[in-house]
Amino acid sequence: MKYEFEDVMTTAEAAERWGVSQTSVKHLCTGVQGRPPRLTNEECRKSGRTWLVTRAGMERLYGKEQ
Repeated sequence: MKYEFEDVMTTAEAAERWGVSQTSVKHLCTGVQGRPPRLTNEECRKSGRTWLVTRAGMERLYGKEQ
């Protein structure tokens, strides 16, 4: 799947846009307490020390951005 530049964001930006904590968004990529990640490898990835997520992944889990 090809994404437009505005369809990819940091966990901090996604958290602000969807009104959730940045830690919660990061856990979508990494999993938490032994549970698997909720976002797929196509919906999130790490770039250096920063996690990036797609609009499609966030919308799949949280619905459309407010």
